[in-house]
Amino acid sequence: MSDPTVRAASRTSAMSRTHKLTVTAMLSAVAFALMFIEFPIPALIPSFVKLDISDLPELLAAFSLGPVYGVTVTFLKNLLHILIKGTSSAYVGELFNFLMGSVFAFSAGMIYQWKKSRKTALIGSVAGAVLMAVLSVPLNYFLVYPAYVVCYGLPLDAIIGMYQAILPSADSLIKCLVIFNMPFTFCKGMLDVALCFLIYKPLSPLLHK
Repeated sequence: MSDPTVRAASRTSAMSRTHKLTVTAMLSAVAFALMFIEFPIPALIPSFVKLDISDLPELLAAFSLGPVYGVTVTFLKNLLHILIKGTSSAYVGELFNFLMGSVFAFSAGMIYQWKKSRKTALIGSVAGAVLMAVLSVPLNYFLVYPAYVVCYGLPLDAIIGMYQAILPSADSLIKCLVIFNMPFTFCKGMLDVALCFLIYKPLSPLLHK
């Protein structure tokens, strides 16, 4: 006859796994839906670069379930986007979104796991936003914008011209990315951080139990 303690531990472990999978699926669906709520800020950055908060559920998953689950939500969000809406950038846009979200959520989650407190959550979130912003420059330069040129038939000079309409001295792609995209990505991440800190406690019973 098996030990009741072992059976109880096994049931608890199974319930924990089921809960994590359920919360992951729920947050992935929310993240996917949030991808459709986006808007431009034309006074600050060209209108083809849009603001959204679809990284928020990934951050919630990273804090409540662990950094790997944050990455999983990022992956499932983009997979759903490809399966339901399709891609217009030969999957480059989805790949970029996955890499950005993964860096953000995993960094924040790993630092928070080291010592779970509000302070380390904030430190991890800010570190994740900084890493995401810095990484956005080489990824945009070598991957995303060349793909836009090919997929949309939009000359690189025309893309740079959209930035120059806001700041005439932004006369090269690298300048455009450093001056506009990098701080924009950081601010986008920090918006997700602010919202996460605002709603995490009210959602905590759902995320943890």
